Amino acid sequence: MNQVGDRLAPAEVITAAIVARLEAGARPWVQPWTGASVSRPLRACGTPYQGINVLWLWMVAEAAGDLSPFWMTYRQTQLLGGQVRKGERGTIAIFYRTYQPGKPGETDEPDDAESGRARRVLESFTVFNACQVEGLPDRFFPTPLSLPPATERDAALESFFASVPASVRHCGAEAYYSPGADQVTMPERALFRDLDHYHATLAHELSHWTGHESRLARQLSNRFGSEAYAMEELVAELSSAMLGAELGLPVEHLDHHTSYLASWLKVLKADTRAILTVAAKAEEAASLLLRLGRPEVAEVRAEDISADPPAAIAA
Repeated sequence: MNQVGDRLAPAEVITAAIVARLEAGARPWVQPWTGASVSRPLRACGTPYQGINVLWLWMVAEAAGDLSPFWMTYRQTQLLGGQVRKGERGTIAIFYRTYQPGKPGETDEPDDAESGRARRVLESFTVFNACQVEGLPDRFFPTPLSLPPATERDAALESFFASVPASVRHCGAEAYYSPGADQVTMPERALFRDLDHYHATLAHELSHWTGHESRLARQLSNRFGSEAYAMEELVAELSSAMLGAELGLPVEHLDHHTSYLASWLKVLKADTRAILTVAAKAEEAASLLLRLGRPEVAEVRAEDISADPPAAIAA
């Protein structure tokens, strides 16, 4: 596994890697899920990473061929009875640390010290995939993929999407969300190759639906081809990929969005921190849909991730 360069800021490192993948015509948030259960990257305690860490750790794992969804610090590998293999090198995970002016041992910029404003600073820590570690318990390694019968799985997906209180009409041959009418339009199911294609497309459009002013209030009235339009499409792309990881939906077939690659590259090259904002908004969208579709699934709580080092709690 390649080590992340030390001379670049975390946001620059991640953005540069994403730009390289986009320039090669690949979308790094699209995962093949071959041979392993669908999963977000997980901390050692089993709680999912969020935001940009989801996309970044997916990319790193795919490049290395690591199938385990678990990531942990060097100290955690030892506490679990494991040992990082000789020659293996870690990668970064990122988090925001909040500095409160006036606290002992913390230095402040003059303006911050006078105003009393807390500052959020992007920092990183090093993690290793479980596949890089010897001696870990079996639970850290994926079992062969075993899907329930298609009828049972399809019924579960239908139940999930039916629980989302969106107005969805079926007509025409295009899928889109109309902010003014607050309505999703989908082609009839029979026009899709299978129900997975239908549900993954619906997940993308419902991700746009979350941005309505009555929900997450993203700016949706943007002109096609504009930077803001490209950003919203990227939010929906990442949100549907995160939903795919939760629901077992592959999204590699959504290739009609490759027309946005050039506009995404333009945005990401102009601002190395843009992907952090996009990932955070995508996390909000996916989380809202998961709460609506699966109300029995609790949100990640602070105590759930207390087994991680303090740095990992905010990641």
